[in-house]
Amino acid sequence: MTRQARLSATRPSGLPGLVGAHTLAVVGNVVTLVALPLYVLDETGSAVLTGVLAIATTLPIVLGGALGGVLVDRFGYRRSSIVSDLVGAATISAIPLLHATVGLPLWGLFALVFATGLLDAPGQGARTALVPEAAGRAGVPLDRAMGWWGAAQRSGAMIGAPLAGLLVAWLGPIVVLVLNGATFLVSALLVQRTVPVDLQAEDDPTGPGASGDAPDEAYWAALRAGLQAVWSARLLRAVVLMVLLTNALDVGLLNVALPVYAADELGGARAYGLLVGAFGLGALTGSLVYSAVGTRVSRRATYALGFALAGPPMCFALAARPGLVGCVAVMVVGGLAAGALNPIIGTLLLEQVPRRMRARVNGAVGAGAWAAMPVGALGAGVLVEEVGLVTALVVMGAAYTVIVVGPFVLPVWRGLERPRTVGTVDDHG
Repeated sequence: MTRQARLSATRPSGLPGLVGAHTLAVVGNVVTLVALPLYVLDETGSAVLTGVLAIATTLPIVLGGALGGVLVDRFGYRRSSIVSDLVGAATISAIPLLHATVGLPLWGLFALVFATGLLDAPGQGARTALVPEAAGRAGVPLDRAMGWWGAAQRSGAMIGAPLAGLLVAWLGPIVVLVLNGATFLVSALLVQRTVPVDLQAEDDPTGPGASGDAPDEAYWAALRAGLQAVWSARLLRAVVLMVLLTNALDVGLLNVALPVYAADELGGARAYGLLVGAFGLGALTGSLVYSAVGTRVSRRATYALGFALAGPPMCFALAARPGLVGCVAVMVVGGLAAGALNPIIGTLLLEQVPRRMRARVNGAVGAGAWAAMPVGALGAGVLVEEVGLVTALVVMGAAYTVIVVGPFVLPVWRGLERPRTVGTVDDHG
């Protein structure tokens, strides 16, 4: 063991704190996503205003992820995570506070939700950007650390949704938002107390704007540089395009076709909840399995098989009407296959993107993924209305099949088997 390795081993890594903060952030966000639409529907009875709320929730994530990454790269990942969580705690907690005191008009609710999402996306990107250094200091392979990261995402969602349902029924939707404010505060405290200030990603002297000049054109130049870092790398470009297309199909399947399927074929909302829960349980298990074995299996084969088993089989099997038990089994298998995908994609981005560009690149990729979701949901809705549910499932399965063939046959995907050195020590070779 080298002197540098021995020194790293004696210093706290911050990895458990980062994973814990990420889990809390997901729990809080899912609680909000469940509680707020129920509040707007209860107050107004308007599906249109509920749709406006959905825009106020989604749009800032896209904008914050796409545009905030440059500022995070400059400000420092640890600091950005803490500040983002503290501001988020203030904005989301203001909703129940104002509602209980002076009253809260809908425009005020939408504005506070927008502000929360605008800062939350860069904060989550900042935490992700710290993972390579934290994993390196903990002596944990990056694949394994990102498997834990994916498991935190899945488990947070699985905990948050039923917890929100119980608390909304007990306390009402607005009071429940206090829980999200608390998760923001605890997340900030975890990062502040457990993540060392001297992690190398904190103050990268090679970062844009390090010389002190930060005019408007420098910001846009830095943003372009981050986008070019993705687009100029053939493998990253292929991954991003594949994620955009499959995300659109996933949202169409899980958020549009599946609720209709549950209502028409399986008896309604209870069956839909069971199917979503089965997929989530499978995905959580898949993330944990990948964290345990990811360093010993072919990354390309895992990626290709994950997409191949997560998408087309669910569509085709549901179209065959296998009954509730069969549908649950299909969703568990699909989730199990999907569980490894986010850890692989996250690892690839952290390996191949320069350290000083991590936040802006991850933010831009995440923003693109979110932006594809409304398109997929709208397209699936039109498809189900025009051709019927079963035919729509077959069409979606066929489209998914065409997309997932790529990693098996195209040469660009061989790059998945050639991981590069993570930029935790030297970005200059």
